[in-house]
Amino acid sequence: MLESLINIVIEASSLMLTDDFQVTEKDGVSNIVTSSDIAVQEFLRVRLGELLPDCGFLCEEEDQHDLGHEYVWIVDPIDGTANYARGIRECGICVGLRHNSEMELAAVYLPRTDELFTAERGKGAFLHHPQSGKPAKRLHVSERPFTDCVMFTALSLYHKEYAQVCSDVIYNVFMQCNDIRRFGSAASEICYLAKGVCELFFEYILSPWDFAAASLILEEAGGVLCDLQGKPLDHTKPSGILAANNKENLDRLVAIVSKRLS
Repeated sequence: MLESLINIVIEASSLMLTDDFQVTEKDGVSNIVTSSDIAVQEFLRVRLGELLPDCGFLCEEEDQHDLGHEYVWIVDPIDGTANYARGIRECGICVGLRHNSEMELAAVYLPRTDELFTAERGKGAFLHHPQSGKPAKRLHVSERPFTDCVMFTALSLYHKEYAQVCSDVIYNVFMQCNDIRRFGSAASEICYLAKGVCELFFEYILSPWDFAAASLILEEAGGVLCDLQGKPLDHTKPSGILAANNKENLDRLVAIVSKRLS
């Protein structure tokens, strides 16, 4: 199943790798959709439906929210659409398979960087390079302590009313860790945490397709995630996301966020 998913996602990426796309606004200039998003999602919906008949879909575009199935594909056709529209490399296709309440399979493919992150529950997470043909590499989070951590984060683009809260959290973490980064694609950032190039992640609110696939990749690489209250994630609902390379660092991040939210 994972090998079939990889082949489908790679094939779908050909619909992304074009300069001939149109951009429209969904809800103002901060929330856009491209014709490539629609094309990739429709391709995935058809091919994944063939791969696993009688499955449901939870997709970003066109309100495809069908959760009443044992197996549900959670799809973001292009995570980081604003990056994609501007030619920035960090953007990619995210597909996760949810079985009952758990994520079982995941693939996040950034074709502009030739990085394909995959995971299967209980079998580890891997980084592939389909375009170069380099061998797959097993992923593992870094072992850096909190004071040497780099955190990926954002200011809640679609909910700017939370910008001050986010700024306060970021400031408090920044004063205790090494540095801060923002790439503009939550899935990419969580996968880079799995790769070991950063150690912390904070976003005030994300949609499930932003984090579902990447969350399994991080967990299989030895990382940990939770919501803003330190509780397990529900991959079917919007949620704040905290992630770290280990439980000690996650607990410290939860404490910082909880203090600010209280």
